[in-house]
Amino acid sequence: MSFWNRIPVISRVAQRSRAFRHIMRALKLFLPMLQDVFSGRYRPVPWSAFVWMALALAYLISPLDLIPDVILLFGLVDDVFIVGWLLTRVDASLADYRAWKGIWDAEEDSGN
Repeated sequence: MSFWNRIPVISRVAQRSRAFRHIMRALKLFLPMLQDVFSGRYRPVPWSAFVWMALALAYLISPLDLIPDVILLFGLVDDVFIVGWLLTRVDASLADYRAWKGIWDAEEDSGN
């Protein structure tokens, strides 16, 4: 463990930035994956990615939340955390698709 990861605040920021990268990667890869699946170029359909994305979208547009959106700040933070977590699950489900496309993750290569 590096010196910087021993400092709690820096470690927390690093973990959050890693999660943010996973979320962005999931959003960037999901639509191309859909095109490849529907065109027949990619056959092992990642059903779990479809389920996680559907749950994320449903939670985002659903009026039912853990914390209601009328409680302004907390209601929105609730949505960000839950949808963000679901999108990290989408990203994890797309690991085989990334390998098929030849997109390698530096974190996986370094063992983090």
